[in-house]
Amino acid sequence: MAYTIKKVDVWAGEIADRPGGLAEKLTALSEAGGNLEFLVSRRSPEKPGTGVVFVTPVKGAKEKKAAQAAGLATTDTLHSVRVEGPDRAGLGMKMTHALADAGINLRGVSAAALGRRAVTYFGFDSAADADNAIRILKKTLK
Repeated sequence: MAYTIKKVDVWAGEIADRPGGLAEKLTALSEAGGNLEFLVSRRSPEKPGTGVVFVTPVKGAKEKKAAQAAGLATTDTLHSVRVEGPDRAGLGMKMTHALADAGINLRGVSAAALGRRAVTYFGFDSAADADNAIRILKKTLK
């Protein structure tokens, strides 16, 4: 079974570090018809009282308008690549070694496996790194 490897826009924004802070952002997206595949949220220790949330996908004009109204945006400093396909032992090691061997630095990684499927989101500092990563990962996972 083949892997799907593609760039994705990750939307990010600040949230209040209090009960309901994240729920407010998610409500705005849900009410606009959003169906998120990926969500990461955490506190921001460098800025007490706040946190950060990352979500994808945000599709269509209505969802994008709702995301912007909720304080979410895409950024020129975070470039993401999504890899989806069969899970297997050593998959993360194989991908990260291939990227390291190509001299590509990772900004961040989030991954999960459910049953026999795996999905990984790689974050890079530049569009060029993301483009190179796609090329390397396609070669590595063929």
